[in-house]
Amino acid sequence: MLLLAFDTATPVITVAVHDGSRVVGQAAGEGTMAHGELLAPAIRDAVAQAGMTMADLTDVAVGVGPGPFTGLRVGVVTALTLGSTLGLTTHGVCSLDILAADVQIEGEFLVATDARRKEVYWARYGADHVRLDGPHVATPADLARQHPALPTYGRGGQLYPDVLRPAGDASDPHAVALARIVIAGSVRELPLEPLYLRRPDAVPQVFPKRT
Repeated sequence: MLLLAFDTATPVITVAVHDGSRVVGQAAGEGTMAHGELLAPAIRDAVAQAGMTMADLTDVAVGVGPGPFTGLRVGVVTALTLGSTLGLTTHGVCSLDILAADVQIEGEFLVATDARRKEVYWARYGADHVRLDGPHVATPADLARQHPALPTYGRGGQLYPDVLRPAGDASDPHAVALARIVIAGSVRELPLEPLYLRRPDAVPQVFPKRT
């Protein structure tokens, strides 16, 4: 097995190649609106670092969000294209589940990422890291009212420390964790469809017909 994993649900793009036993290549890039420019070179670099070619891949895994339209579209379309052209087995995973996989805590906790517009994408997890609720999008104040006692992991908690209970560092979903949980079969997989959770900022303009 040779799995290519990547996540584009945040401005930080991460890529990893896993041979079934360990990570053998990885790369990263960052750019809020540059996912389309950064993902392909990062994939190329990670595969080259592994000493492999694209033809050697057997599987591809992608974080399907939640996240902004541009990043998710780039990641999911890339995974679908690679799956189709190379005949790879595809795996979709909630990006919040990727973050949760690296949390070391006993008891329930929250994972939150930056949803912009002064909101966060969030989900609630049990002690076994299984998602109990979400993903959702909400203001930090609304999230705090729902779960005032739970620690919040991920960048979303760090952005609003006066409202939420931030724990850990300002981390983002990482492809190394994605590859690990897919290989282990310890995560609920999802269809390769972006989890947008809300409508895009840009909408087509509609003008009244002239009579």
